[in-house]
Amino acid sequence: MLDTAVAVVTGAASGIGAACARALHDEGVTVGLIDRDAEAGASLAASLGDGAVFVAADVTDETGLRDAVDTIADTFGGIDLAIGCAGVSGPFGRPIEEITVDAWNAVLAVNVTGQFLLVKHSVRYLRQARTPAVVLLASDSSFVAAPGMVPYNASKGAVLQLVRALSVDLAGDGIRVNCVCPSVVDTPMARADLGIEPGGFAAMGFPVQTPDEVARHVLYLASPASRPVNGQALVSDFGYLARSSFPA
Repeated sequence: MLDTAVAVVTGAASGIGAACARALHDEGVTVGLIDRDAEAGASLAASLGDGAVFVAADVTDETGLRDAVDTIADTFGGIDLAIGCAGVSGPFGRPIEEITVDAWNAVLAVNVTGQFLLVKHSVRYLRQARTPAVVLLASDSSFVAAPGMVPYNASKGAVLQLVRALSVDLAGDGIRVNCVCPSVVDTPMARADLGIEPGGFAAMGFPVQTPDEVARHVLYLASPASRPVNGQALVSDFGYLARSSFPA
């Protein structure tokens, strides 16, 4: 159902973004990859082969991101899917009085403004698509707060409300907007935050999902198979959000 679609994926050079790019490409989707890591992004595009192109850009740079989106649309004749995976964790394990304004702004610039800019500059192409969809990466931290991560928690809550607002504003254009909200994912960013060596999550006392598992959720929300689903958050957290803290 997606084999004629063109997708733009931000944060595509590693982690969840790379997994989404591969999953989409495996389904026959033509993919335009955007990331500020030019070497890793170009390497992924080369490994995917035909139907993949990489454009280096920083999602916090509006001009650069707009030009990257336009380049992908010009190369492939439009855009059907906008997949926002770029994200940073920012200060980790810090009390609020130790968080600088610059650090706060840097997290929101990537995690919130970057998602806003992706949709802003993709929407004129999405309006021309037959089955357009936007899928943004949020987090279970859109609902619950991990300690010592105030900027990240706030940013992911903002992404959830951004998705809801966009789903309302773009419904008349037939553009669906949803998000995926995973708990801890085994990515380089998560390993760095938690001080875990590659593969070391197996010893942790909580379940951890893979980028490929998250990508399958993104694939569903991007697909016409989820046509009635709009303005929603698909939470993948092994059921922790539903669990009562009552000591019984």
